[in-house]
Amino acid sequence: MKNILITGGAGFIGSNLTRSFLKNSDTVTVIDNLLTGSKKNLEPFLKNNLFTFINVDLIKTEWMTKLTGQTFDYIFHLASPASPKQYFTHQKETLLVNSLGTYNILNFFKESSSGSFLYTSTSEVYGDPLEHPQKETYWGNVNPNGERSCYDEAKRFGEAMCMTFFRKDNLNIHIARLFNTYGPNMEMDDGRVVSNFITQALQNKDITVYNKGEQTRSFCYVDDMIVGLSLLSQSQSAGEVVNLGNSIEQKIINVAHIIKKIVGSSSQITAIPYPSDVPGDDPQRRRPDIAKAKKLFNFAPSTPFEEGIQKTVEYFKSRFDL
Repeated sequence: MKNILITGGAGFIGSNLTRSFLKNSDTVTVIDNLLTGSKKNLEPFLKNNLFTFINVDLIKTEWMTKLTGQTFDYIFHLASPASPKQYFTHQKETLLVNSLGTYNILNFFKESSSGSFLYTSTSEVYGDPLEHPQKETYWGNVNPNGERSCYDEAKRFGEAMCMTFFRKDNLNIHIARLFNTYGPNMEMDDGRVVSNFITQALQNKDITVYNKGEQTRSFCYVDDMIVGLSLLSQSQSAGEVVNLGNSIEQKIINVAHIIKKIVGSSSQITAIPYPSDVPGDDPQRRRPDIAKAKKLFNFAPSTPFEEGIQKTVEYFKSRFDL
């Protein structure tokens, strides 16, 4: 039995990570202030004696007293708004949780003598990449003052903070750069491509793609991402930055057609210009080079896109009144 701490555990990926550890009979403590996470994602765990939920803001420090004397085998730091709609709405909070919040949880990690720490960074650190596919050695093409900078630069700072603790304190720290992920526990209004398209398709509304939908993304089903996070946290790769995602690149317009077909929707696929409430600097191409993850711990996403979308559609039907 392992003892696990997850910040941001009420969010999309965090709640799936929580479920996977509880299924393995590990003890899990979640810290989340529910700014963008959902209490509904935690409801299946609340009566489980192996689960503890601490509703507190990570940038404060009173949560540390609640964990006094505890040591964790693995700490996963996922706390942060993560979709464009979320971090555009909560810009200051995004900056603070990835800076001061990361500093606080790293100090706790150091002082508690816990075993392993994993920080979830993002493919957004590559910006609108000039290198394709994106390797971990690529420094990125990021606008430090753009509308997305509250997230891009926050995550880049978080990585720098983690590496400082690694170098100065010789701690067992891992950094995962997550690429687009989808699956159950996504919010219907989070602004992500998959959730937007499924919601529109289930309501037989126009499926709207920006410009002509020629932008590309690489979509990883959440179960595969959870495996990658678990493997990285257990690997002998302290101080390494590792891409996690699916390396199959798809045009957004093709994703719209696939979702429409799986839903059986009568929606029309409509091209629209970028609306004013969408952050600028939208990357035009996105595909991870995952050779490093494969070499270090044999990471290989296995869920076909259509299969993952079918499971996600079923979740949306069961969770939301669409």
